[in-house]
Amino acid sequence: MAKHVEPLPVAVLSRSERKQHTRERLREAALDLLSRGQSFPGLSLREVTREAGVVPTAFYRHFRDLDELGLSLVEEAGLVLRRLLREARQAGLPTEDIIRSSVRIYSAYVRAHPRQFRLAASERAGGSPLLRQAIRSEVAHFVREMAQDLRLLGFRADLPTADLELICSLVVNTMLGAAGEILDLPEGQGQAARELEERFVGQLRLIFLGAERWRATSASGP
Repeated sequence: MAKHVEPLPVAVLSRSERKQHTRERLREAALDLLSRGQSFPGLSLREVTREAGVVPTAFYRHFRDLDELGLSLVEEAGLVLRRLLREARQAGLPTEDIIRSSVRIYSAYVRAHPRQFRLAASERAGGSPLLRQAIRSEVAHFVREMAQDLRLLGFRADLPTADLELICSLVVNTMLGAAGEILDLPEGQGQAARELEERFVGQLRLIFLGAERWRATSASGP
Protein backbone atom coordinates (compact mmCIF):
# COMPACT_ATOMS: atom_id res chain seq x y z
CA MET A 1 0.00 0.00 0.00
CA ALA A 2 1.29 3.43 -0.88
CA LYS A 3 2.43 5.48 2.08
CA HIS A 4 0.39 8.63 2.77
CA VAL A 5 2.59 11.72 2.56
CA GLU A 6 1.53 14.71 4.64
CA PRO A 7 1.99 18.14 3.02
CA LEU A 8 4.95 20.11 4.28
CA PRO A 9 4.12 22.73 6.92
CA VAL A 10 4.38 26.31 5.70
CA ALA A 11 7.30 26.95 8.05
CA VAL A 12 9.60 24.61 6.10
CA LEU A 13 8.72 25.98 2.67
CA SER A 14 11.17 28.18 0.82
CA ARG A 15 10.51 31.91 0.53
CA SER A 16 9.21 31.59 -3.04
CA GLU A 17 7.03 28.61 -2.04
CA ARG A 18 5.58 30.55 0.89
CA LYS A 19 4.82 33.46 -1.42
CA GLN A 20 3.03 31.17 -3.86
CA HIS A 21 1.20 29.50 -0.97
CA THR A 22 -0.12 32.86 0.27
CA ARG A 23 -1.09 33.90 -3.26
CA GLU A 24 -3.11 30.71 -3.66
CA ARG A 25 -4.80 31.27 -0.28
CA LEU A 26 -5.92 34.72 -1.41
CA ARG A 27 -7.26 33.35 -4.68
CA GLU A 28 -9.07 30.51 -2.91
CA ALA A 29 -10.49 32.94 -0.35
CA ALA A 30 -11.98 35.11 -3.10
CA LEU A 31 -13.51 32.06 -4.80
CA ASP A 32 -14.94 30.80 -1.51
CA LEU A 33 -16.59 34.16 -0.83
CA LEU A 34 -18.01 34.27 -4.35
CA SER A 35 -19.37 30.73 -4.01
CA ARG A 36 -21.42 31.93 -1.02
CA GLY A 37 -23.30 34.43 -3.16
CA GLN A 38 -21.02 37.46 -3.01
CA SER A 39 -20.63 39.46 -6.21
CA PHE A 40 -17.09 40.28 -7.24
CA PRO A 41 -17.61 44.08 -7.08
CA GLY A 42 -19.03 43.54 -3.58
CA LEU A 43 -15.84 41.93 -2.26
CA SER A 44 -13.61 43.95 0.02
CA LEU A 45 -9.89 43.49 0.49
CA ARG A 46 -10.44 43.07 4.23
CA GLU A 47 -12.95 40.26 3.67
CA VAL A 48 -10.61 38.42 1.32
CA THR A 49 -7.58 38.67 3.59
CA ARG A 50 -9.61 37.65 6.64
CA GLU A 51 -10.91 34.61 4.76
CA ALA A 52 -7.35 33.78 3.67
CA GLY A 53 -5.97 34.21 7.18
CA VAL A 54 -3.42 36.88 6.26
CA VAL A 55 -3.03 40.52 7.23
CA PRO A 56 -4.35 43.11 4.73
CA THR A 57 -0.88 44.50 4.02
CA ALA A 58 0.23 41.07 2.79
CA PHE A 59 -2.28 41.31 -0.05
CA TYR A 60 -0.24 43.99 -1.84
CA ARG A 61 2.80 41.71 -2.09
CA HIS A 62 0.78 39.58 -4.53
CA PHE A 63 -1.83 41.79 -6.24
CA ARG A 64 -2.15 45.52 -6.90
CA ASP A 65 -5.88 45.39 -6.14
CA LEU A 66 -8.89 43.07 -6.19
CA ASP A 67 -9.33 43.52 -9.94
CA GLU A 68 -5.86 42.05 -10.52
CA LEU A 69 -6.76 39.09 -8.30
CA GLY A 70 -9.94 38.57 -10.36
CA LEU A 71 -7.96 38.76 -13.59
CA SER A 72 -5.61 36.03 -12.37
CA LEU A 73 -8.60 33.75 -11.65
CA VAL A 74 -10.07 34.28 -15.12
CA GLU A 75 -6.76 33.96 -16.96
CA GLU A 76 -5.60 30.80 -15.19
CA ALA A 77 -8.88 28.96 -15.75
CA GLY A 78 -8.93 30.01 -19.41
CA LEU A 79 -5.29 29.06 -20.01
CA VAL A 80 -5.64 25.53 -18.63
CA LEU A 81 -8.92 24.88 -20.45
CA ARG A 82 -7.54 26.20 -23.76
CA ARG A 83 -4.57 23.85 -23.45
CA LEU A 84 -6.76 20.83 -22.72
CA LEU A 85 -9.15 21.50 -25.59
CA ARG A 86 -6.32 22.27 -28.00
CA GLU A 87 -4.73 18.90 -27.18
CA ALA A 88 -8.06 17.23 -27.96
CA ARG A 89 -8.33 19.00 -31.31
CA GLN A 90 -4.74 18.17 -32.25
CA ALA A 91 -5.09 14.47 -31.45
CA GLY A 92 -5.77 13.64 -35.09
CA LEU A 93 -9.25 12.23 -34.45
CA PRO A 94 -12.18 12.37 -36.90
CA THR A 95 -14.35 15.49 -36.48
CA GLU A 96 -17.14 13.64 -34.65
CA ASP A 97 -14.63 12.18 -32.16
CA ILE A 98 -13.00 15.58 -31.63
CA ILE A 99 -16.39 17.09 -30.78
CA ARG A 100 -17.26 14.29 -28.35
CA SER A 101 -13.81 14.28 -26.74
CA SER A 102 -13.88 18.09 -26.35
CA VAL A 103 -17.34 17.97 -24.76
CA ARG A 104 -16.20 15.38 -22.22
CA ILE A 105 -13.05 17.34 -21.37
CA TYR A 106 -14.99 20.57 -21.06
CA SER A 107 -17.77 19.05 -18.93
CA ALA A 108 -15.23 17.45 -16.57
CA TYR A 109 -13.28 20.70 -16.28
CA VAL A 110 -16.40 22.75 -15.53
CA ARG A 111 -17.46 20.29 -12.82
CA ALA A 112 -13.95 20.34 -11.32
CA HIS A 113 -13.83 24.17 -11.25
CA PRO A 114 -17.38 25.31 -10.48
CA ARG A 115 -16.39 28.48 -8.67
CA GLN A 116 -14.32 29.81 -11.58
CA PHE A 117 -17.14 29.19 -14.06
CA ARG A 118 -19.75 30.77 -11.82
CA LEU A 119 -17.44 33.78 -11.54
CA ALA A 120 -17.16 33.96 -15.35
CA ALA A 121 -20.93 33.59 -15.75
CA SER A 122 -21.71 36.33 -13.24
CA GLU A 123 -19.06 38.77 -14.45
CA ARG A 124 -19.49 38.21 -18.19
CA ALA A 125 -22.60 40.39 -18.34
CA GLY A 126 -22.14 42.66 -15.35
CA GLY A 127 -19.95 43.61 -12.44
CA SER A 128 -16.39 44.75 -12.94
CA PRO A 129 -15.64 46.30 -16.38
CA LEU A 130 -12.07 45.00 -16.10
CA LEU A 131 -13.26 41.42 -15.58
CA ARG A 132 -15.79 41.73 -18.40
CA GLN A 133 -12.96 42.74 -20.70
CA ALA A 134 -10.76 39.90 -19.41
CA ILE A 135 -13.51 37.36 -20.10
CA ARG A 136 -14.03 38.79 -23.58
CA SER A 137 -10.28 38.48 -24.16
CA GLU A 138 -10.31 34.83 -23.06
CA VAL A 139 -13.23 34.14 -25.40
CA ALA A 140 -11.30 35.80 -28.24
CA HIS A 141 -8.26 33.60 -27.46
CA PHE A 142 -10.47 30.50 -27.62
CA VAL A 143 -11.94 31.58 -30.94
CA ARG A 144 -8.57 32.39 -32.55
CA GLU A 145 -6.91 29.19 -31.37
CA MET A 146 -9.83 27.05 -32.51
CA ALA A 147 -9.84 28.73 -35.93
CA GLN A 148 -6.09 28.13 -36.26
CA ASP A 149 -6.47 24.46 -35.37
CA LEU A 150 -9.38 23.96 -37.75
CA ARG A 151 -7.27 25.56 -40.47
CA LEU A 152 -4.46 23.09 -39.76
CA LEU A 153 -6.95 20.22 -39.83
CA GLY A 154 -8.04 21.34 -43.30
CA PHE A 155 -11.60 22.26 -42.31
CA ARG A 156 -13.13 24.63 -44.89
CA ALA A 157 -9.79 25.70 -46.33
CA ASP A 158 -11.73 27.94 -48.74
CA LEU A 159 -13.05 30.22 -46.00
CA PRO A 160 -11.30 33.45 -45.00
CA THR A 161 -10.13 33.70 -41.41
CA ALA A 162 -12.95 36.06 -40.42
CA ASP A 163 -15.58 33.52 -41.47
CA LEU A 164 -13.79 30.65 -39.74
CA GLU A 165 -13.60 32.71 -36.54
CA LEU A 166 -17.32 33.50 -36.85
CA ILE A 167 -18.06 29.76 -36.87
CA CYS A 168 -15.74 29.20 -33.91
CA SER A 169 -17.42 32.01 -31.96
CA LEU A 170 -20.70 30.08 -32.22
CA VAL A 171 -18.96 27.00 -30.80
CA VAL A 172 -17.34 28.90 -27.92
CA ASN A 173 -20.53 30.73 -26.96
CA THR A 174 -22.45 27.45 -27.02
CA MET A 175 -19.83 26.00 -24.68
CA LEU A 176 -20.10 28.93 -22.30
CA GLY A 177 -23.88 28.67 -22.32
CA ALA A 178 -23.69 24.97 -21.44
CA ALA A 179 -21.57 25.62 -18.32
CA GLY A 180 -24.58 26.68 -16.25
CA GLU A 181 -26.49 23.52 -17.14
CA ILE A 182 -23.48 21.37 -16.31
CA LEU A 183 -23.09 23.02 -12.90
CA ASP A 184 -26.82 22.84 -12.10
CA LEU A 185 -26.94 19.08 -12.64
CA PRO A 186 -27.16 17.33 -9.21
CA GLU A 187 -24.45 14.88 -8.18
CA GLY A 188 -25.08 11.24 -8.97
CA GLN A 189 -27.28 11.92 -12.00
CA GLY A 190 -25.24 9.82 -14.41
CA GLN A 191 -27.97 9.32 -16.98
CA ALA A 192 -28.94 12.99 -16.93
CA ALA A 193 -25.27 13.95 -17.33
CA ARG A 194 -24.92 11.66 -20.37
CA GLU A 195 -28.09 13.08 -21.90
CA LEU A 196 -26.81 16.61 -21.34
CA GLU A 197 -23.50 15.77 -23.00
CA GLU A 198 -25.30 14.18 -25.96
CA ARG A 199 -27.42 17.30 -26.40
CA PHE A 200 -24.27 19.42 -26.20
CA VAL A 201 -22.57 17.20 -28.83
CA GLY A 202 -25.66 17.54 -31.04
CA GLN A 203 -25.61 21.34 -30.78
CA LEU A 204 -21.96 21.47 -31.83
CA ARG A 205 -22.54 19.00 -34.67
CA LEU A 206 -25.31 21.22 -36.00
CA ILE A 207 -22.95 24.20 -35.99
CA PHE A 208 -20.35 22.25 -37.97
CA LEU A 209 -22.94 20.85 -40.38
CA GLY A 210 -24.06 24.40 -41.08
CA ALA A 211 -20.43 25.50 -41.36
CA GLU A 212 -19.82 22.93 -44.09
CA ARG A 213 -22.47 24.68 -46.24
CA TRP A 214 -21.51 28.21 -45.25
CA ARG A 215 -20.53 30.48 -48.11
CA ALA A 216 -17.79 33.04 -47.58
CA THR A 217 -19.33 36.37 -46.60
CA SER A 218 -17.35 38.13 -49.30
CA ALA A 219 -19.15 36.00 -51.91
CA SER A 220 -22.56 35.44 -50.31
CA GLY A 221 -23.98 38.93 -50.71
CA PRO A 222 -26.48 40.60 -48.33
